[in-house]
Amino acid sequence: YVPGMRAEPYPTGMAKKIPAGSQLLFQIHYTPVGSEQFDQSQLGLIFADPDKLTHEVQTTSAVNPRIRIPPQADNHREEAFNRRQIGESSLLGLMPHMHLRGKSFFYEAIYPDGTKETLIDIPHYDFNWQTAYRLAEPKRLAAGTRIHVVAHFDNSEHNLSNPDPTRTVRWGDQTWEEMLIGYFDLA
Repeated sequence: YVPGMRAEPYPTGMAKKIPAGSQLLFQIHYTPVGSEQFDQSQLGLIFADPDKLTHEVQTTSAVNPRIRIPPQADNHREEAFNRRQIGESSLLGLMPHMHLRGKSFFYEAIYPDGTKETLIDIPHYDFNWQTAYRLAEPKRLAAGTRIHVVAHFDNSEHNLSNPDPTRTVRWGDQTWEEMLIGYFDLA
């Protein structure tokens, strides 16, 4: 969950599995703002009837923790591929994630026969309005399909959200650092 993201249920018959006895861990990236703040995190769960489930939903990602964005670069390109093998499945949604220097985000499917298909192209990424892009209908993916993401970053003084255009920016949890994660849900 990130700024601007709304919770939306999965299609009928689909749910994430949380095995009995699981421990849920939350990673929250707090960023100092100069005044005392209070955490108001909450968790809401919608339970599914196991007898009505047909598909298990899993969230995976294409991630690049080795990003390096030079100072003053206004259109720096980085990319990533999914690391986990995709079996035959249905793509349900896409959730791009970057921080303040994020400029654009692009997802494509590369099928086993080498053909490529654009899944979504977000030309104006906005850190303050991150969301899940749910497909109107699940998209079938053949086993062996790869997800490729391309992100562009603006580390220049023209990016009014940029905390410091004079430094090289690398991966980090804090908002003044950067991330490149292309999450996606598969059933």
